[in-house]
Amino acid sequence: MTDTINETHGPHLRSWVESANTPEGDFPIQNLPFGVFRRRGKNESPRVGVAIGDQILDISAGVREGLFNGASGEAANACVSDSLDALMALGPRLWSALRKRVSEILRTNSRDYERNPALAARILVPMAEAELLLPAVIGDYTDFYASIHHATNVGSMIRPENPLLPNYKHIPIGYHGRSSSIVVSGTQVRRPNGQMLQEQSETPRFGPCKLLDYELEIGFFVGQGNTLGEPIPIAKAGNHIFGFCIVNDWSARDMQKWEYQPLGPFLGKNFATTVSSWVVTLEALAPFRVPMFARSEQDPKPLPYLTSHDDQQNGAIDITLEVYLSTQKMRDRGIHPGRLSRGNFREMYWTVAQMLTHHTSNGCNLRPGDLMASGTVSGAANDSYGCMLELTWRGTKPVQLSNGEIRRFLEDGDEVTMRGFCEREGYMRIGFGECRGVVLPALAS
Repeated sequence: MTDTINETHGPHLRSWVESANTPEGDFPIQNLPFGVFRRRGKNESPRVGVAIGDQILDISAGVREGLFNGASGEAANACVSDSLDALMALGPRLWSALRKRVSEILRTNSRDYERNPALAARILVPMAEAELLLPAVIGDYTDFYASIHHATNVGSMIRPENPLLPNYKHIPIGYHGRSSSIVVSGTQVRRPNGQMLQEQSETPRFGPCKLLDYELEIGFFVGQGNTLGEPIPIAKAGNHIFGFCIVNDWSARDMQKWEYQPLGPFLGKNFATTVSSWVVTLEALAPFRVPMFARSEQDPKPLPYLTSHDDQQNGAIDITLEVYLSTQKMRDRGIHPGRLSRGNFREMYWTVAQMLTHHTSNGCNLRPGDLMASGTVSGAANDSYGCMLELTWRGTKPVQLSNGEIRRFLEDGDEVTMRGFCEREGYMRIGFGECRGVVLPALAS
């Protein structure tokens, strides 16, 4: 993935949308993430927008105002749609042209705005008046296992003497998930029923999951796909990645433990996966690329098809990730959610380019709008673990919340909120918004 820092990342850029100029905000003019929305209470179709401060730039409205032409016009016309899939299919040149033009429209010295300040009311929709929807029609979903800290922790619970299996440092491990149960942030999640084997029992039972968990992950959307049978080289992987979101891959640990052998994740994983509403483009993240972090000199070098100099130097991304928990009692008493963990995506063992390249290495074809997720993002420190399985060490070390409640795993009424942001000296902070969901009780079995 090459360095694409350009004028849109300028730290001194400001917007005539005043809420975008707040230092701690997620959506300054340097970000410009894409999403899909519709106004609440209106009988209108979903459409593509760009987040700017506490507003949404309606791309379709901008097209009607004649704000786009040439390459940006071609990309903007693809946004006259109810999903990002058509835009994702166009490729980096047109993505970049649209991003640059949106930046020009929203800057404080925008000629478009200076000529016609009334433009704001015609192209902006307040986020408070919008319903945010899934950003893409997700055809396929693949979840990886790319954090060596997470893999080591989970492995040590099962195999204390040999936590990592022999293949881990050679191959990006993943599994195919279920796209039909991917939901947007804010959607309530039903506790699943399933089959589990209780301790000291020889026969399984069927009923509500007892060990419900979250998994903090980063997801990335495929842009242009590839032809069946034609792998994507690692040097070109970045051309096929449109952007990133936060993912909560909800997990039923007791169901998962019983069913995962010999074929891996199934019903313990596919009942719900939550994604954040806004897709932060790969281009927006250019200032926050960093060298690969988690590998040591003693580790085996990746095979040649998973190796490029640029990916080694710029393939990791410095994204701070946080998880907050709010119980029903906390909300009833007006107590703010408590932070459970803070980690960083730069500590992953495998880069997104390696994940994508490996996915296609056997000729598997990817399509615009396909979603891939990193697997749980965990660091080396206890307070950076990305799931309750690790935080409570399989429930043996319960977490005490600020109001005195205890959690080993998630209980009904618990609300999990995940946030992510990027910071670097000399650049504007950008964020991902929220990935949020409340746990509902299981249906009677």
